Amino acid sequence: MAKECSFDVVSEFDKQELVNAVDQAKRELTSRFDLKNTNSDINLEADKAITITTSDDMKLRNILDILQTKLVKRNINIKILDPQPVENALGGNVRQVFNLKKGLSTELGKKIVADIKASKIKVQASIQGDQVRVSGKSKDDLQEVIRLLKEKEDSYDIPLQFQNYR
Repeated sequence: MAKECSFDVVSEFDKQELVNAVDQAKRELTSRFDLKNTNSDINLEADKAITITTSDDMKLRNILDILQTKLVKRNINIKILDPQPVENALGGNVRQVFNLKKGLSTELGKKIVADIKASKIKVQASIQGDQVRVSGKSKDDLQEVIRLLKEKEDSYDIPLQFQNYR
């Protein structure tokens, strides 16, 4: 009897690397000439959201660029940032909240399963909470599914990782 092989499709990020990236961005805010004395701030709120507060829209875009650069250097995909509308804050400042995307939604899980089934690769895919388990008899088929999902990752609008490959 052939052994069943499997892996999980998930969407996660390294929390410690995220904390480090936000801390580095905060440090750069205090040292950059164009952002000094602007009451600019970046806050990480319990691994759920990042809030940027500053004096105007141009500075907000500059701070976002700094944050994205720090995230990329720490191997965190910037697709985890879900920007909310810019809002006015106290003292004439502007604030923007970026929710952090983690886990696969049910709709996205269904889309991934449908894409796998449409590929006609001999594997089974099932949604298990906020991840998708893919199993099959051939490791080559599983690697083909990983390649397929990496090609389609842009259409999912969320970074994918592949774990527990056995």
